[in-house]
Amino acid sequence: MGQQPNFENRAVIGRALRLRREIDDFEARWPALAKREELLPGFSWTQLERQLVDLSATPTQADMARHLVSATRKLAPFKPPEMVLREILCLTWVLLDENFKGEPEPGAAETI
Repeated sequence: MGQQPNFENRAVIGRALRLRREIDDFEARWPALAKREELLPGFSWTQLERQLVDLSATPTQADMARHLVSATRKLAPFKPPEMVLREILCLTWVLLDENFKGEPEPGAAETI
């Protein structure tokens, strides 16, 4: 009897290949700088998270900040630093958006 294909491994490989394509696309658009630039001051993921939680426009967004920082942190070792910076800037934009609508209020009617 033949072995069943391991679909979990395929899913992991698929995610890794998508991440590699995202990194390649990013590096094609923003190649590494040849000249050594002045670096930003260092800060921790915990410091980033607590500042984003504090700056968030709503309690829902503050809760989202924890999850978004966690997800960004987990993939950061595999990405170029500038790509991580861009992701932090994008999630900051979402968290500061006062017009962001989280999950609909219970009993709220949907509008079309």
